Amino acid sequence: MKNDSFSLSRRAVLASGLSLAAPWAAAQTASDYPNRPVRLMVGYAAGGGVDAMARMLSARLPALLGQQVIVENRAGATGAIAADAVAKAAPDGYTLLVGETAMLISPHLGTKVPYDPIQSFTPVAGAFQAPLMIVANNNVGVSGPKELISLLKANPGRYSYATSGVGTVHHLGMEILKARTGSFIVHIPYRGASQIMPDVISGQVPFGVVSAAAGLAQARSGRLKAVAMMSTSKLPGAEAVRPLADALPGFDVAPRIFVLAPAATPAPVTSRLNDAIRTILASADLVQAAAQQGAVPAYLAPQALAAEMKRESTEWAGVIKQQKITAE
Repeated sequence: MKNDSFSLSRRAVLASGLSLAAPWAAAQTASDYPNRPVRLMVGYAAGGGVDAMARMLSARLPALLGQQVIVENRAGATGAIAADAVAKAAPDGYTLLVGETAMLISPHLGTKVPYDPIQSFTPVAGAFQAPLMIVANNNVGVSGPKELISLLKANPGRYSYATSGVGTVHHLGMEILKARTGSFIVHIPYRGASQIMPDVISGQVPFGVVSAAAGLAQARSGRLKAVAMMSTSKLPGAEAVRPLADALPGFDVAPRIFVLAPAATPAPVTSRLNDAIRTILASADLVQAAAQQGAVPAYLAPQALAAEMKRESTEWAGVIKQQKITAE
C-alpha cells in the first residue's frame, strides 16, 4: 500500500511537471519568436490582388521581425488549398495565411472544405480592403447611386450586370442592393474579371462590378462611367465617385484581406505579428502603394477581426439564403 501511495504521488508530481512544461515551452517559443523565416501562404496565383498585398507585407515585415518573410502561392479551390495547409500547420507563427472574404462565403454555397473558416484559425490582423465599383456603359443614363436605383426599380429585369463569378463579394453586394431596394437586375457571371471591362465598354453588358482601381482607370479615359462605390472606403483618386450609402444608408460592402495563424497559436506570437502589421499599415507611404493595387489599409486588432469574420460569415449566409443563391 505504501508503495502504491509512493507511486501515485510520483505520478502526480510527474503530471504536474508536464502540465507546467507545456505553457513554459509555449512561452519560450513566444519569447524568441521569430528565430527563422516566416511563410505567408496565399491561395491564389502570383500577380493577383491578394498576392500583391501579401508581398507588400512580406517586403516590410523583415525590418520589424528580424527574419525573412516568404510568400508561398498555393493556388486552387478558391483559396482552400492554402487555407487547409495553414490550418494543419504547427501553431507556432511560422506559417500564416493571407486570406480574404471568399473563405467566409464559400461554405455557405455548399463548398466542402476540410477546415472551419472561423474555428481552425487564430486571427492575427485585418490588413486591407479592396473597394469595388459599379461601372456602366456610356449610353446608360445614370451617373450616381440614386439614379442607378431609380433606373433599376423602374425597369425590373431589363438590365444586367457582370461580375467575376457566383458567390463573389461583387455578386453578393448587388444581391444586397436588390433585396434592400426591391429591384431586379440580371446577374451575368464571368469566369474572371478580364473580359468584364471590354464588354461594358462595348455595350455587351450595361453594368459591371469591378475593382475600384480598374474602374477608375477606364472612367478617367472616358470609356465608361463610374457610377458608385460599393463601400465607404476611401480609395485615393476615387473620392468623386459617390458610395451607394448615399442612397442606401449603411451600405458598405468590400472584400477584406486579413492574416490568420493556425488555431492555438500562442497569444504572444500573434501579438508580435499584429504589432508589426499595425506599424506597417500606419506607414505614410503605404496608402499610395496599396492604392496602386486597388486596396486601402484597413487595420483590425485580433479580437476585432474575429468579431468581423463572424459577423460577415453570418451576413453572407443570410444573403445567400434569402436570395436563394446556389453555386454554379
